[in-house]
Amino acid sequence: MTNSTAAKLLLTILLAAGGGVTFYVLGLPAAWLSGAMVFVAVATLAGAPTVMPDRLRDALFVVIGVSMGAGVRPDVVERIGDWPVSMALLLVVVVCVTFAGYAVLHFGAKWSRETAFFGAIPGALNYVIALATDRGADLPRIASSQSLRLFVLVAILPFAVVSTSGTLEGEGGAIVVSTWFEILIGLPLCLLASLIAQKLNVPGGLMTGAFFMSAGLNASGAWTLVLPAYLVVPCFVMMGAMIGCRFANMTIRQFVSVLGASIAAFSAAFLMSILGAWIVSSLVDIPFGQALLAYAPGGLEVMTLLAFMLDLDPAFVAAHQIARFTGMVLLLPLITALVLGKSSR
Repeated sequence: MTNSTAAKLLLTILLAAGGGVTFYVLGLPAAWLSGAMVFVAVATLAGAPTVMPDRLRDALFVVIGVSMGAGVRPDVVERIGDWPVSMALLLVVVVCVTFAGYAVLHFGAKWSRETAFFGAIPGALNYVIALATDRGADLPRIASSQSLRLFVLVAILPFAVVSTSGTLEGEGGAIVVSTWFEILIGLPLCLLASLIAQKLNVPGGLMTGAFFMSAGLNASGAWTLVLPAYLVVPCFVMMGAMIGCRFANMTIRQFVSVLGASIAAFSAAFLMSILGAWIVSSLVDIPFGQALLAYAPGGLEVMTLLAFMLDLDPAFVAAHQIARFTGMVLLLPLITALVLGKSSR
């Protein structure tokens, strides 16, 4: 790491820590994550040289995956029977979310069909950008719309969940902490699972692999893998910083130009998620906030992390977000051809 990169990273960490502490003192939900995100995003848009190195991001994903697994308790197995109903509804919600966002961006904001379509797809930004490039869509608008969507989700979802369930953030989500022996054995197992998941191209492999290994150990009741708060909280802060750094490629002018349309499209799409979450929470015994995180048009890692921080079932949320992401990757080329026709490139 060069001196320049180290200086930028130090600035990013200081901004993120300041935001996390500020939100925590104010008693806001998911304070360490959302506070860090807001402070770093604002500074980045203002021109501050923020950065999140790839290697640090990857290590962060593994540790957060391990910590989230602590939220999967032995009784989670008893609730798996409720998942088929919510999984079936997930497909309907994804279609409605995409159509609602597309309608606002195309018919309301007058974006081109291609740009509106890719700007409305919930998540999988890198994959969406790759497909949009072949279609000649407006990539800056798409990236800006997707980044704003994730930013708004992380900013408002904790409040939405807390207001409906009364659940407050737990410091790391667990009271019991592992012994160092359990951590020294459990961490290498989680790292191995992360590397295998990444090799197999599992969505969010580094975090997903560690999460499911940690979740399996904790759910079995035979092993406790719960990291102490002094390791977990800095990871929450760094995750917030990572989201904030996504605005590095966006100018203030670009941000303002897409702000209104992006927020309108997000609002329409989020209403579809709320409706789906309300239906599934009524059909099966699942908290509304948990269903909302599972159906929210956000990233796998961030939505699962929010579930953990808000003391909900991260396994349920992760399973649904993975299903959504995997389905999108498999079906998007076909759906794109059906909606937009064959590419001229």
